[in-house]
Amino acid sequence: MPKFSIIVPVYNVEDYIDKCLKSIFNQTYKDFEVIVIDDGTKDNSMDIVNKYDVIVVKEKNSGLSTARNNGVKKAKGEYLLFVDSDDYLEKDLLKNINDNLSDNPDVLRFQIKEVDEDKETYFNEKGFDTTNGVDAFNRISKYHYIENAWAYAFNRKYYLDNNYKFKDNSYHEDFGLIPLVIIKADTVKSISYIGYNYRQRNNSIMNNNDYDKTKKKVEDFLNHYKYLIKEIDKLDIDSTIFKSYISNSLIIKICELKGNDYKEY
Repeated sequence: MPKFSIIVPVYNVEDYIDKCLKSIFNQTYKDFEVIVIDDGTKDNSMDIVNKYDVIVVKEKNSGLSTARNNGVKKAKGEYLLFVDSDDYLEKDLLKNINDNLSDNPDVLRFQIKEVDEDKETYFNEKGFDTTNGVDAFNRISKYHYIENAWAYAFNRKYYLDNNYKFKDNSYHEDFGLIPLVIIKADTVKSISYIGYNYRQRNNSIMNNNDYDKTKKKVEDFLNHYKYLIKEIDKLDIDSTIFKSYISNSLIIKICELKGNDYKEY
């Protein structure tokens, strides 16, 4: 069993996938497997992927959620990591994660750097020792990036035991799952190491200016919110900050709408 299973969905990223995979295979810690989900890519991405020693799962274009879920099914590692194919890792990320797994936390958080052509943006988030999920969420909710799946390593047994899945055919799938994964965990740890490079590009899924897509994103966001409220109310925990976070996130998202669409929401 490898220590880490790294799941990389691929769809039309021929300009980025080589740097992504190279950053994984250049890790100083080597006990990992890489699972690439070919999400029906139409460019030359898979020609590049096939140069690397990866496990390939082929599927029709079904979106990021389905790709990740299928990657989890194939994974055999003790911990799961989700890496977006246009992003890349610092070479010591896996080493830093592994050095902090002695108590086998359900979730381990590491830190993020934004990168684009002109600059790099650091957020200098402070880590914390292992704590319960409620306390961890309350702390992480003050970070710049909170619900993004690529900011965490997840204990695979914990993940599977809770039957976690990203919602298919939906935008903002991370918002609809990761806050729950954090707060339900028995043990969560955060390290200060900045190991993930989040690439900013204008034509990505989240940065597309199509207004019809904007409306779909808001609708999906609202449905995620309703699901999170339903699930958190099943738990006998202090969810005050959790509910505040997801409610404020929804309010901010609604502000992307215009005119009557905004009034309706």
